[in-house]
Amino acid sequence: MSGQGSEIVLVHGLWFGAWSLAPLARRLERSGLPVRRFSYRSTRGSLDEHAARLHRFVKRSSCGQRHFIGHSLGGLVILRMLMAFDDIEPGRVVFLGSPLKGSRVAKKAGKLPGATALLGGVRETLESGYTAFSGGREAGMIAGDRPIGLGWLVGGMGGPGDGTVALEETRANWLDEHRVLPVTHTGMIYSPRVASLALRFLQTGTFESSGS
Repeated sequence: MSGQGSEIVLVHGLWFGAWSLAPLARRLERSGLPVRRFSYRSTRGSLDEHAARLHRFVKRSSCGQRHFIGHSLGGLVILRMLMAFDDIEPGRVVFLGSPLKGSRVAKKAGKLPGATALLGGVRETLESGYTAFSGGREAGMIAGDRPIGLGWLVGGMGGPGDGTVALEETRANWLDEHRVLPVTHTGMIYSPRVASLALRFLQTGTFESSGS
């Protein structure tokens, strides 16, 4: 039986942990909505394994509406879970710089010595992306265009982007909205503006303010 109320589940990206989303969680909690942060070992295990663990984490609480925010790889984990399980409560999802179409930077990094340890079991996912989505849940993407990040070390992203993920890699025809902000790939999870827009989308289904 579904519970009452809403909650937001946050999922971090590659090489990070739930700790990295603490500032974002605090900003979101000011809305009065409960926020939980999912932690997983991003380089240990496949996308399917991470999605299954996220599902178990999600079902530990009861609510009537469940929203998700995923940073980078975390967005792909959320996507895979939503495609694999049909018992998730309705809600909305916001992706933060997730490489839906795959990451050229990840492909280049995969050629470096030690790539197996660097990218682990999600290497193929990061290189190819994960674009499958059956709909039924409004989805928005916040991408960055401040190019400071891993891309510098491997020869560039192949186009404008946030330093790690190119803008084109964050697009999909099933996204309801796509917004670009002047932030880096890592900086977006600490940005008050990103937090504000993400919360607005979760609450209203759009990044636009009522007065715009």
